[in-house]
Amino acid sequence: MSKNSSKENIGSWKALTVYFSHSGNTRECARQINERVGGDLLELIPARPYPQDYDTVVTQAKREMQSRHRPELKATAADPADYDIIFVGSPNWWNTVAPPVMTFLAGHDLTDKAIFPFITHEGTGLGRSAKEIAELCPGATVLDGIAIRGGEVKRAGQKLSEWLQKLGITEAA
Repeated sequence: MSKNSSKENIGSWKALTVYFSHSGNTRECARQINERVGGDLLELIPARPYPQDYDTVVTQAKREMQSRHRPELKATAADPADYDIIFVGSPNWWNTVAPPVMTFLAGHDLTDKAIFPFITHEGTGLGRSAKEIAELCPGATVLDGIAIRGGEVKRAGQKLSEWLQKLGITEAA
């Protein structure tokens, strides 16, 4: 976890941007969001890494989704109880968030937290991710998410800024 010292937390909110990234696209979105809102940045790292080969990881992800597998994560120092708003990022795997994100969400009580999903994809958008995040986080408020196509991640700054402004998280420049 790294502290973004160039930004204060928005208003009186304490923000956490937590994400899992396989290809680097979700990591880049998380970085851009954190750059705009400040707070802490936390990458979810499975204890057992996913294969890099595309077909192999797709097959493994499908199997994990069907069995509702929750992979073990490497330990983190972040406690979501310390935050008011949580940006949750994931690639869209089989129309929802990746299993490491499910592990994190299911493993914490996020009651009374505001959760903002951001999903990277190659044509499937948000899919069922917001619905499944809400199911994993009873008592939390899951707000409008954003879907960013993987090939557009590096140019997504304006789209992310507009999303954050629409949500009332940041002010117009």
